[in-house]
Amino acid sequence: MATQPRRRAPRSDAQGNRARIIELAREAFTENPGATLQSIAKSAGVGQGTMYRHFPHREALLIAVYREDVEALIEAAPRLLSAHRDDPVEALRRWLDLLAAYGRIKHGASLAVEAATRADLGSQYYPPVIEALGSLLAAGQRAGRLRPDLDPDEVLLLVSFLWRGDNGPDWQPRTRHMLDLVLDGLRVRPPQPSGAR
Repeated sequence: MATQPRRRAPRSDAQGNRARIIELAREAFTENPGATLQSIAKSAGVGQGTMYRHFPHREALLIAVYREDVEALIEAAPRLLSAHRDDPVEALRRWLDLLAAYGRIKHGASLAVEAATRADLGSQYYPPVIEALGSLLAAGQRAGRLRPDLDPDEVLLLVSFLWRGDNGPDWQPRTRHMLDLVLDGLRVRPPQPSGAR
């Protein structure tokens, strides 16, 4: 019986090249959505052959950036809940800050989203993102800190400004302020004294 040839694992330098290319591509697409594979290869210090072995076309690189960012966002939820057991609202805030950073990249590299949509990654990643957000909301609800009527789909829609706004020079303070407003709306309100409006 013939045995299947074993597939060689990628060499560590090849894995390092790939990771470096994705990281630099993320920065490049944020600054300039039209960044080329050639310019990214040059900044990563790799040749064209190495670039094309990992990413045969620009869309493949855009999709790789999208995948990595969404997976990091999903994986962050349990880690943040563990690190902030006593303050689930802080865990939610930090996750929303990550979402804001991702939203800035997503806005800057809207082509990545288009590429991911064509590859049908949106439907692949939407349920785990909703599950991650749902776990953060549920922890805050169990602690009595967040409203009981929160739905993760609605909250994600509520913070969609993160990837729709402009990226002007004041985007960071504006984003922080808008997230503060959102979080204030998600919190449980203390009971009002009778007769108070």
